[in-house]
Amino acid sequence: MKLPDESNLNALRMVAMQLIAAQPQPTPQSIRDAIVQCRQLPPFSVSDEAAEQLARQIEEQLDVTMALGAVVQEEFAEWYDAAKPSIDPYYWGRYRQLLEQKRFAPQIIAKLDQVTDRVAGLLGNPMEAGAWDRRGMVVGHVQSGKTANYTGLVCKAADAGYKLIIVVAGIHNSLRNQTQQRIDEGFVGRDSARLANNKQSRVIGVGRFDATRLPLTVTTAIRDFNKAAAEAFGVQLKSLTVPAVLVIKKNSSTLKNVIAWIKEHNSKGGSALVDAPMLLIDDEADNASINVSRNPEEASRINRQIRELLNLFQRKCYVGYTATPFANIFIDPDTEDEMLKGDLFPRDFIVALDPPSNYFGALRIFGPEREKNILCEITDNDPHLPIRHTTAFRFEKLPPSLEKAVRTFILVRAIRLLRGQEREHNSMLINASRLTAVQNQIRDAVHEFLTRTVTRIRFLAGLTPSEALRDEEMQALHALWGTEFVQAGFTWDGVQARLLDAAAPIRVEEINSRSAGSLAYSDHEEHGLNVIAVGGFSLSRGLTLEGLTVSYFLRNSVMYDTLLQMGRWFGYRPGYEDLCRIWMQPDAIGWYEHITESIEELREELSRMEQVKLTPKDFGLKVRSHPDTLIVTARNKMGSSKELRVSIGLSDRLIETTWLSRMAAEANLRHTKQFVHNLRAFEPCEERQMLAAYLWTGVPAEMVAGYISGYKNCRTSMQTETGPVTDFIRAGASEELGAWDVALIGIGADAGQEPDGSLGLDIFCQTRSAGDATAGDDIMVSSRRRVSSQGIERIGLSNEQRLAAEAAYRALHAIEAGKAISYPDSAYRQFRPRPLLMIHLLRMNQPKKLGEKPLLDKPIIAWGISFPPTPETNKRHRTVEYVVNTTWWRENYGEEADEELELEDA
Repeated sequence: MKLPDESNLNALRMVAMQLIAAQPQPTPQSIRDAIVQCRQLPPFSVSDEAAEQLARQIEEQLDVTMALGAVVQEEFAEWYDAAKPSIDPYYWGRYRQLLEQKRFAPQIIAKLDQVTDRVAGLLGNPMEAGAWDRRGMVVGHVQSGKTANYTGLVCKAADAGYKLIIVVAGIHNSLRNQTQQRIDEGFVGRDSARLANNKQSRVIGVGRFDATRLPLTVTTAIRDFNKAAAEAFGVQLKSLTVPAVLVIKKNSSTLKNVIAWIKEHNSKGGSALVDAPMLLIDDEADNASINVSRNPEEASRINRQIRELLNLFQRKCYVGYTATPFANIFIDPDTEDEMLKGDLFPRDFIVALDPPSNYFGALRIFGPEREKNILCEITDNDPHLPIRHTTAFRFEKLPPSLEKAVRTFILVRAIRLLRGQEREHNSMLINASRLTAVQNQIRDAVHEFLTRTVTRIRFLAGLTPSEALRDEEMQALHALWGTEFVQAGFTWDGVQARLLDAAAPIRVEEINSRSAGSLAYSDHEEHGLNVIAVGGFSLSRGLTLEGLTVSYFLRNSVMYDTLLQMGRWFGYRPGYEDLCRIWMQPDAIGWYEHITESIEELREELSRMEQVKLTPKDFGLKVRSHPDTLIVTARNKMGSSKELRVSIGLSDRLIETTWLSRMAAEANLRHTKQFVHNLRAFEPCEERQMLAAYLWTGVPAEMVAGYISGYKNCRTSMQTETGPVTDFIRAGASEELGAWDVALIGIGADAGQEPDGSLGLDIFCQTRSAGDATAGDDIMVSSRRRVSSQGIERIGLSNEQRLAAEAAYRALHAIEAGKAISYPDSAYRQFRPRPLLMIHLLRMNQPKKLGEKPLLDKPIIAWGISFPPTPETNKRHRTVEYVVNTTWWRENYGEEADEELELEDA
């Protein structure tokens, strides 16, 4: 399709959207009627095909929805709404116009307006005299638009009277520069890079709507804070007539210079503080701001300097933005008293942002209702590119899965061309090593493979499909199209005809601190940048890969913040979401599934705490006792301790023996058989339970504790360590943990197997494949790190309780009636009247890559416990102590503790 002039199409879109916005309930037909009406005017003349494409884009845009999210806060007299009549929304008004020009859906702009109003109301009132100090946190999603949100907050803070706004961006120049560009566009209105080069100022972004009150920029898009340059302005903060903004790197030297500048030129001398109200936005607030690094001196320095900067001001507000708040919640985890003491803990408010409905995030990829075909497993890397390697490693050949990923990228671009997305950026991510020397080798090997492929396509694409398909490379592309993209809407003839256009412009760039490669998308607006980006940490936090469709991820981190921030594939994929593919190892998929579940639990906890008006401190105490603290806190503390004691709460949690001991299998089978024999003294529940072969109710806590204490736990399964678990059961035996449901879990009658009688009752065993990490005595129960199937925690609930749990979940997440969804087990857990012990009789197979042959001759026992929430009447937060030692950590996670010390930046 020959594209119409882009300016004509954009003009038509803007005028049509004005007509459509006036409609109370736009329909597909009314959208097309508005476009027809506008097309009658000469400036908006476009082809029928382009008009129909525009109509579909607008339909998709108007179908986007967004909820407001949750707020947990200390009691505070909000001031913003009452002050609105006296506030001139100059900066916000310009920013709103820019969002409209960028084709943000009207309802998304409206929700952004409401959310930023809510956060602005939690800041200190800049018109209020006297000293005040506010600390808060905004929790978003990776690549979901946090920058757009805090740019809106900056605009509203400036309108309200904040004089100095400091944005502390990432730890790399690339991210700081990118953040400055976005602040220039959305708040300032002029190109700061031109100012830095002594060129005439160029109005950009919001400046095109009104440039009468441009903020003062002390930093530029190509230069971080410079004390000499700042002194050249010669402006005292108290005398500013427009707000000043600094976008600085999270770097000790930079922070030191900013502090010195403010002390020398903007304080009154002595101990007097700056009186001008200041807002500090800490972008990626979990990264380097928190006192949890394996290099405690450096982390402590930055943490201390941010606090020192805040303490220079009499009136100040700190707002940390992050998608991975684990480190922030675990600030000073040694004692409860230290949690709020003088640090950056969000003591005043925590706001959870809900993403728009078109957000392509963790739930869509790793959640229970994941999109089909997105995830592709890497099982062939070891001979070519093992996960653990040193700088001496020599890369000789691409794994077949990586060759397949590159072919997929070529096909995806061909399909996007056929869809008319000719000017759009297209990116592929390869994050397979943290070593620059190895990244360089991967880059060269991918470039060589791509060159060979383009050469074959150039020779073959002009032939008939039958002639071209005699070639092995074309056969590989055709087979991939047949398995992955035959439903994308185009025939193979059409795809083959665009293969050369798709493949030839692609270039391979190495992106790290030592390479000359760059992702200068803004330099390729006319035809789009088509790039395969090979890198490590530089591609792992904050940096946006435009048009990312294919990702090849081969890393072994188990740290929540690291893994999530490496997920550059999260974001928005309008018009090509169905084409996206992500390659990773099964173990990594398992970790992402677990982390996704943990973060959703965290967000649900915020929503429930908002309803009962609890505070950030309550939330911090609850989250810091989450079982995942074993990993998060251990990683932060293991560098300086041989043994670490961690207080864990198990209320409202599911724990499972995701690792099993091969040597203890027979003993555990005998122990469980005796337990089942004792259970038969109780009457089994008559109700036939889904996923339960047998169910007993009213089992005493001491009987369950005795079973757990006699089970020989695998040393790797830390959360099911028998001592702490039995201590927790006995501590709650007089309350909600007094009487139990106990279920033997099996499957329905299977024609392929005979029932097993190992426990004295006939059970059709479940089958699981061992995870790839299985070794020696330790058996991992699947790479997904789950024993049970989804929905298992419904066992023991009445039909009325199940319906009530589902209704409460829908209400909590504002899910419209009639929409079919898959309910997480945590929803049912909220309505459990009794805890549930699940005993699984498993037949274990070898890992999938070894052919799934039987791993053991006999079934093996695994167990799980669903602990109900602590009753609201019990305000005591019950915890038990786990002990993590250095040996356990290193055996299970090895070099993971070094993950943040990226060698490419050493």
